[in-house]
Amino acid sequence: MDQVTPSTSSVAPRVGTAASGGAEDASSGGVAVAAYIARSRMLARRQTLLTGAILPTMLKLAIPTLIVLVVQTMVGIAETYFVSFLGTDALAGVALVFPVLMLMQMMSNGGIGGGVASAIARALGAGRKDEADALVLNALVLAVVFGVAFSAAEFLGGSALYRALGGQGATLAASLAYANTVFAGAALVWIVSLMAAALRGAGNTVVPATVIFIGMFVLLPLSPALIFGWGPFPKLGVAGAGLAVVTYYLIGATILIAYLRSARSTLHLSFNIKRIKWRRLADILRVGGLSALGAIQANLTVVLVTGVVGLFGTDAIAGYGIASRLDYILIPLLFALGTAALTMVGTNFGAGQVARAERIAWISAFFAAGLTELIGALAAIFPRAWLSLFSTEPGVLATGELYLHTVAPFYGIFGFGMLLYFAGQGAGRVLWPVLAGTARLIIAAAIGWIIVVHFGGGLRALFIAVAAASVTYGVVTAAALWLRSWDRGVPIPRK
Repeated sequence: MDQVTPSTSSVAPRVGTAASGGAEDASSGGVAVAAYIARSRMLARRQTLLTGAILPTMLKLAIPTLIVLVVQTMVGIAETYFVSFLGTDALAGVALVFPVLMLMQMMSNGGIGGGVASAIARALGAGRKDEADALVLNALVLAVVFGVAFSAAEFLGGSALYRALGGQGATLAASLAYANTVFAGAALVWIVSLMAAALRGAGNTVVPATVIFIGMFVLLPLSPALIFGWGPFPKLGVAGAGLAVVTYYLIGATILIAYLRSARSTLHLSFNIKRIKWRRLADILRVGGLSALGAIQANLTVVLVTGVVGLFGTDAIAGYGIASRLDYILIPLLFALGTAALTMVGTNFGAGQVARAERIAWISAFFAAGLTELIGALAAIFPRAWLSLFSTEPGVLATGELYLHTVAPFYGIFGFGMLLYFAGQGAGRVLWPVLAGTARLIIAAAIGWIIVVHFGGGLRALFIAVAAASVTYGVVTAAALWLRSWDRGVPIPRK
């Protein structure tokens, strides 16, 4: 085991006090002290990840992320509320853009971002600090590339997509006004996501959480100010909501890059282009690429199941929509716990402590299963406690109750599978979790559609297929780790 606590007598920098040193010496001494403190924190954090109690360490990493995600969700609801004052067309236009924006955020945070966090955690676990620093620059390059790609795709195909989703007239105009503004800053979204992922991979969840938390309180007043033209701000309508989002990400990207360039950060972002290597990009994409595919599958599953539910009419769509919205409440919880597990698994895996990495995966998965199953059980027993917040229509409530009675009892096994997926990211082993997601997509959407269209099944049969898909996802992911231990073919970490 590496010695992780440097002696202050031998390592601490000497800061000269002679008058001839001047302000320049004092400044350089201050930077050296900050760098020393950052390194000491990094070594202490690494030691905790490698030897600390698993559950307390995971919760300490997860809680800052969870708090921020809850606040972020609340701010998103507030933004929708502001847009609603512009009328139904504006609200519908933003709703058409939302799935695409969510896809980009899921791909950047949990997809490619997972690849970034995994690569950095494994490098630091192996004691390769310089490699971890180099990976930050490579992650920044990928952020710009993916951001530009999303911008180009939206500008070229956005109109056709929103029209295909049902947008026309004023609704289509509103969707384009919002989307063209937001996706003009797509690279900023990717930069914030991947730089935050880099810090989480190093075990630092506080700084990215703090940056996002502060940014939310910039976005909250700025959005209505730009929508309605308050004070010195122009009245931009729905485009103002998009501009507020871009401004938020611009501020976040600037702060995160500045922090990663400072001596306070345990990771250092260098702009030396010689550090951009295909092998480093490939290391990120090997995990992140498959994870991004998993994010696409998850979104596609929801879209296709919604399409099948639509065959039963408007009340069914509304009931399924408000019931399945509870599913999304699980996402912040699972992401916070999952990214914490990813960092712990990746660090231990990089250090060659594969048995401990697997133990972390199982403990985190069972803990998440317990929390999500509690939520699911309460929803199944008291469905109207949730549904009545959104509707009192009998037809809507009937569909919502049917969904929660059928699917919510299996939230626990879905949460179990999700945590093993994040743990697999940390170990660089995501093929089987992604294949499990493929099985979930096939069962919930394809088989569900066949049951309804070709065998005359009702909503109950469809929702049973959705529940079976969740069970399959959890079982396949767990079986893959149980039967194919990460110990097989583990390379010896390079020091």
